[in-house]
Amino acid sequence: MNPLLRLKQISKSFHQGTQRIEVLNRLDLTVQQGEIISILGQSGSGKSTLLSLLAGLDHPESGTVEVNGEDLAKLSQDQLSKFRSQNLGIVFQQYHLMSNLTAVENVGVPLELQGSRNFAEPARMALKQVGLSNRLAHFPSQLSGGECQRVALARAMVSEPDLILADEPSGNLDQKTGREIMDLLFGLCRKREQSLILVTHNLELAKSCDRTLLLADGRLKPMDSNDQD
Repeated sequence: MNPLLRLKQISKSFHQGTQRIEVLNRLDLTVQQGEIISILGQSGSGKSTLLSLLAGLDHPESGTVEVNGEDLAKLSQDQLSKFRSQNLGIVFQQYHLMSNLTAVENVGVPLELQGSRNFAEPARMALKQVGLSNRLAHFPSQLSGGECQRVALARAMVSEPDLILADEPSGNLDQKTGREIMDLLFGLCRKREQSLILVTHNLELAKSCDRTLLLADGRLKPMDSNDQD
């Protein structure tokens, strides 16, 4: 069976003045359909950079990022936007909701990017699945942090993508609300057999995943007992 996601020899660096900082160094990763993976690493280790490459928001200097057999670097910006809306769901720590759109309109954005004119009903269903049937017409400013993250989760799920990318999705929430959001995310992904890549600093959350990887020195490696101390 072909993997859902394959990273081959990914390298990425940045320049600070005259200094070149290597963030990712010939990194490899393979993810199967339905697999839930957590990625841990120190601040500055390259976790957010890696997610940006997986989402096609940035491109590596060398190596390939393949999602469903598609090399993201070979797609035009228009093709990439459409591919992303169909195949990827992204959940950020900061929610990234559009302040001038209601909850149901925010959730419908990926469907609109696909050219759908009938986004309202799927968006309402997605909000129902995250427990927000009574918040359809509310704007982000009228929602709590937990409710905003539920809207963001519904938006990531609405087009039923194969791969969900989550960057510290509970980082801005209190412990109880954050756990509720993560239980919801894990439950939906397992129910739909969607793959999930979760970037987190929370070791307990990481233990809820099928596989936990540590990003260090530009590469991913399996976590062992020494890394968890």
